[in-house]
Amino acid sequence: MGMTMSEKILARHAGRSEVQAGKLVTCTLDMVLANDITAPPAIKIFRGLERPVFDAAKIALVPDHFQPSKDIQSAELAKCVRDFAREHNIVNYFEQGRVGIEHVILPEFGLVAPGRLTIGADSHTCTYGALNGFATGVGSTDLGVAMATGKAWFKVPAAIEVVLTGEKPADITGKDVILELIGRIGVAGARYQSLEFAGEGVASLSMTDRLTIANMAIEAGAKNGIFPCDKVTEAYVTGRVKGDFEPVAADKDASYVRRVEIDLSALRPVVAFPHLPGNTHRVEDIKEPIAIDQVIIGSCTNGRLEDLAIAAAVFKGRKVAERVRCIVIPGSQAVYREAMHRGYIDTFLDANCVVSCPTCGPCLGGYMGIMAAGERCVSTTNRNFRGRMGHVNSEVYLAGPQTAAASAILGRIAEPKDVEKSWE
Repeated sequence: MGMTMSEKILARHAGRSEVQAGKLVTCTLDMVLANDITAPPAIKIFRGLERPVFDAAKIALVPDHFQPSKDIQSAELAKCVRDFAREHNIVNYFEQGRVGIEHVILPEFGLVAPGRLTIGADSHTCTYGALNGFATGVGSTDLGVAMATGKAWFKVPAAIEVVLTGEKPADITGKDVILELIGRIGVAGARYQSLEFAGEGVASLSMTDRLTIANMAIEAGAKNGIFPCDKVTEAYVTGRVKGDFEPVAADKDASYVRRVEIDLSALRPVVAFPHLPGNTHRVEDIKEPIAIDQVIIGSCTNGRLEDLAIAAAVFKGRKVAERVRCIVIPGSQAVYREAMHRGYIDTFLDANCVVSCPTCGPCLGGYMGIMAAGERCVSTTNRNFRGRMGHVNSEVYLAGPQTAAASAILGRIAEPKDVEKSWE
């Protein structure tokens, strides 16, 4: 029996010739990740083991959730991580002001690569599957043990084959693709399974699209999401990744529990209504206007340069609606700088947006965009659970950057073609 991409990576890192879904394996790790919320409890577990770190170059610590520190408690969390990094000479410690959001900067810095195995004490660690790696989130206890041993145990996930056909239209982003998928299979549709993307349609997806799609695999309950390594992948990792890596490809006779086919050419911009990412609706099918109060463009899901370029193109020469607040958050310092050089930041400021330093901030209801009762937000973040971004009686609608920008301009949930019509 052949193996899937995920099975091949787990087998290789477990020192086995093959593995099967449902089996338990212990694997060596290529990268271990934690942030300012999850690292402190992991550090406590680590200290109890009374061992040195397994490899100071294979641990990444990124204070990004409540940073820059919003209060004394968040400052103490960051200090705990900072002190640990200095004590153990952690190579990949990324302080605020120098880098940015963890799931944006690890690919950007070449710390994840095809065929590699990464765990992180953050559920959206699955982002790195975009690069043909196996990446998944774990709890802080497992993370603390991994920092000492360089190993973790896994139950080999069964896989769903997501076959992408057709070519992605210009007004569709990776966010629309993943929301379409979650809308079809549900937020538990891939519970503890691997979402393995395939088909000729993959070629029309940029790396930004793929990172967004893999990032939200967890929102379908998946253990991980993973893409094949192709020319887009090779172009992204060339000159960026240090060290050796070995891509994987699914065998032709690999076993899948289910096959889902998505025709990219037929997709239209979608929005996930409250309070689940699977509650999706096409924007063009919304009958009654849904007025909004706030828009967030950014996060580990949609804070990359291409995302900002898409939003800036919609905003160019236009203004945010009077009753709307629009907050733009570049995902990293490099993204911020390049967006500035390309004029995107001026475009956002001219449109009356607020532009923030890189931070997770509003995505988890931390700060920089908390909502009051009764307010609505269109956001390019990855979750819209009740109370996720503020008061339990506020509402979050998930969308791609093009839809978020159009909504900010019109003051209601909209897509770019609606903006064009209003300017005719």
